[in-house]
Amino acid sequence: MPETSVTDTTLTALATGDLAPDEFALPQAARRRDIVGRLSLLAADALAVVAAWLIVASLPFSSLHVTWWIAAYIPFFALVAKAAGLYDRDQFVLHKTTLDEAPTLVGAAAIYALTMEGMQTIYDTGGSHPLWMWFVFTLNLVLFRGLARFVAVRTTATERILVIGDAATAAQIRRKLSANPALNATVVGRVGEREQPDDRPDKVLGTLEELPALLERHSIERVIVEPGEQSDADVVDVIRLATACQVRVAVLPRMLEAIGTSVDFDDLGGQVLLGVRGFGLSPSSRVLKRCFDVVVAVAVLILLAPLLAVIVAAIKLTSRGPVLFRQTRVGRHGRDFQVLKFRTMVSDADQRKQELAELNEAAPMFKIANDPRTTSIGRFLRRRSLDELPQLLNVLRGDMSIVGPRPLISDEDRLFSGWQRRRYHVAPGITGPWQILGSSRVPMSDMVTIDYLYCANWSLWLDTKILLRTIPYVLSRRSPEFAE
Repeated sequence: MPETSVTDTTLTALATGDLAPDEFALPQAARRRDIVGRLSLLAADALAVVAAWLIVASLPFSSLHVTWWIAAYIPFFALVAKAAGLYDRDQFVLHKTTLDEAPTLVGAAAIYALTMEGMQTIYDTGGSHPLWMWFVFTLNLVLFRGLARFVAVRTTATERILVIGDAATAAQIRRKLSANPALNATVVGRVGEREQPDDRPDKVLGTLEELPALLERHSIERVIVEPGEQSDADVVDVIRLATACQVRVAVLPRMLEAIGTSVDFDDLGGQVLLGVRGFGLSPSSRVLKRCFDVVVAVAVLILLAPLLAVIVAAIKLTSRGPVLFRQTRVGRHGRDFQVLKFRTMVSDADQRKQELAELNEAAPMFKIANDPRTTSIGRFLRRRSLDELPQLLNVLRGDMSIVGPRPLISDEDRLFSGWQRRRYHVAPGITGPWQILGSSRVPMSDMVTIDYLYCANWSLWLDTKILLRTIPYVLSRRSPEFAE
């Protein structure tokens, strides 16, 4: 960006489009992040191509030969990936996740595998086994791209964000960024009315009229716009001004807190409309979700049967009382059911609850870090969420789902009314969006919104993504969660 501050004349020229955007430049840190991100993804794709060839060629039944064609297929897949937008999305979003692009990767891998099979047939160099190539290549893409993003985030500077909105919005965004360090971003300040002392982290840096100068002075890479009470025209002008200054722009649309992201864009003669899907699951979706639950629950119970036997023996040998803990929770349509867990506390834990009330750290819920009522084996089970495994029986009985809203006790349930109770449209889940965000870190107000949006946006792919993200979350935990 130019060294001199941007004057009011420049501001007006930018807003009206009289000044070309190339008068401004993307901050150096942002340019480096884009370059590192794209090169790391390109390298990941190249490794995925080579690895897929080597793996498929090593299969006992394979007639595929490793030849110079590998070098030709790397730029070919890079072109396919570029056409599918697989190198461009990361620069526009904070949450850079490989799972969100997995459906596109599946399609791109299919194009690659079928094209390679055609080339092998034309040149008579042996079959490429397209189904195996597609399967192996897809897995490689997910693995290597995930690793590339992990490395890229940790080798680039923290992204600097400016919030255009009130203090509450800036504080909320800062809290969510702090809860997810993998996003590698921080709020530098905000633009808006001065509602608090300037020595706060979300201090007011200036006014909208000073925006271009503020972006330059504080090396801002991304602007998050909260419409608030501004008119649509004002919001559009702010977005145009920020993009003209060559910074990333994100908008915080309050409307999506009610409808979620499952919308279809419609064009009515140049007027853009959002087609909103109905709330909840259709009858066919319920059948699909139930089949998914039963298949996953049965498979996990069979695979983990030896582990379950060891846990049962450990609980019986280390403390007195039943192996299973039963507690009344509120389920689908507000009906009560008995949730099952491995017992992780002493047998008189409920009787001691009152004497520990002053230690509660998550009112109105009852949660205590390092709860003294927890047994030694119980702390281990909680740390790895192994105490939740008996809930697979709840899933088979139809009381719960593999993925769904958080199951609440009656005292917590009484806090919700109106639209918040629509979370009971589906059965509660063993895991859910609240789990992968860190269940003890999600405030009650956020949890009900998260659950509502889960119901509004349900798809089988959404359940699959949440289930896959639960695995690394559980494996990465180092300390016990709050006790329930």
